[in-house]
Amino acid sequence: MKILAIGDIVGDLGLKKLSELLPKIIEKENIDFTIVNAENTSGGMGLTQKDFDTLQKMKIDVFTMGNHTWGKKDIFSFIDNPKLLRPANYSKGVPGKGYNIYQCKDKKIAVINLIGRTDMNILSENPFLLAKDLVAKLQKEADIIVVDFHAEATAEKIAMKHFLDGKITVLFGTHTHVQTADAEITEQGAGYITDLGMTGAINSVIGMDVKASIKRFVTSLPERYKLAEGNAMLNGCVFEINDDNCKTEKIYAISYK
Repeated sequence: MKILAIGDIVGDLGLKKLSELLPKIIEKENIDFTIVNAENTSGGMGLTQKDFDTLQKMKIDVFTMGNHTWGKKDIFSFIDNPKLLRPANYSKGVPGKGYNIYQCKDKKIAVINLIGRTDMNILSENPFLLAKDLVAKLQKEADIIVVDFHAEATAEKIAMKHFLDGKITVLFGTHTHVQTADAEITEQGAGYITDLGMTGAINSVIGMDVKASIKRFVTSLPERYKLAEGNAMLNGCVFEINDDNCKTEKIYAISYK
């Protein structure tokens, strides 16, 4: 089993790059199951019905979200789509699902979407405590468990890796939009990378226009972000899973420009 995880899609440029490269990557890498973080797809914040319809035409099995889940209000009309996940540790009572189980070949794959609490400014439950309960439940229902931990702090993501080691198959981080160089297989056979990176403009500040971003830092005044233009890149990671023990036996980051 080969699972492909692709980092945050940023704007139309990222969406176009994904549409162009995804079929080629799936064929080249012999991918069985694909997960894409889509929380920045529409205008850099959120996901519209139009863009979700475009994404659904691609060979993608699961879409995960994050702190910009509610960035576009029409998401409430399709948040219950079984392929779309929002962070499971959002406050109780919000619409949508934080995890689901999918069938791929002869395996049941559980995917969990979590959001971190360090420097995120999002009201959420403790992701560690919820993850513990969810994983214990899903270990009885699924063969493979994959976690997208949408978090700012590398320390929080690494701590989650150790916290869930031996209980899950894959844990990857999203949100910071910068691909990290720490793809590894843990002592107990979980595939891990702190951040997948992003799919968006190369000449940018995490997908946003360079001049507008610099002005915010130089002046400390609010400056409206705008999406960067130009050439795009696609970042992600491939996890090769052993079909017998459902542990990760190979992992490698990918980056296309």
